[in-house]
Amino acid sequence: MEYTQNELMICQAARQLRDGEVVFVGIGLPNLACNLARRLHAPNLVLIYESGTIGSVPERVPVSIGDPALVTRAQSVCSSFEVFNYYLQAGRIDVGFLQGAQIDRFGNLNTTVIGDYQQPKVRLPGSGGACEIAVHAQRILVIAKQSVQSFPKKLDFMTSAGHLDGADGRRRLGVPGRGPVMVITDLACYDFPNGEMTLASLHPGVTKDEVRANLGWEPKVSPEIVATRVPTADELELLREELDPDRLYL
Repeated sequence: MEYTQNELMICQAARQLRDGEVVFVGIGLPNLACNLARRLHAPNLVLIYESGTIGSVPERVPVSIGDPALVTRAQSVCSSFEVFNYYLQAGRIDVGFLQGAQIDRFGNLNTTVIGDYQQPKVRLPGSGGACEIAVHAQRILVIAKQSVQSFPKKLDFMTSAGHLDGADGRRRLGVPGRGPVMVITDLACYDFPNGEMTLASLHPGVTKDEVRANLGWEPKVSPEIVATRVPTADELELLREELDPDRLYL
């Protein structure tokens, strides 16, 4: 079956989630990935949203973290303060999804400014809860469109910590979570065996030269690089017919 880049990224992200895990979910592609995993192989996945819903089971794709669809049949509804203090900072979040305007080779993210901080070309939304999620979630998954601009050699501003300056960066500062474990782009997937983005799989039809042309640095390449698994018919049917029939994010 034919599929889009977004569908491939969603399916690859969904496969990283295990049954029974607690996931801090964002809106957009991460939300579709979590609900796809819950429908297919992880029925006991616990979805937590920044707005304060615990154990959400939305029957339609939510358009924001304040969407009433997140509350219906949820296990609990609390304040954002409680989500961050009693769940996230207490170490109860297994997986956090993050996105950013820029990401560097150590998985550090920028969602603050493009250009000089004092006189930026673009002022972005800022951290929100991303900085805390990056620090406290047990592991981080990133979904992002890949380009030289969004994957620069050096960030204009570090909003959320990845592996900082390498494999030992988080441990030196006593940062509790493992940091990013996978970056999923529209071209490839990367893991972090030594705290640095390493090319792990190429999407069908994509070459290493294309990957290199859309990065601000020379990437490390796994000796066991593979082809990314394409979406299955079941995955595509769920995404298109049930989770996002109006193509809001697809």
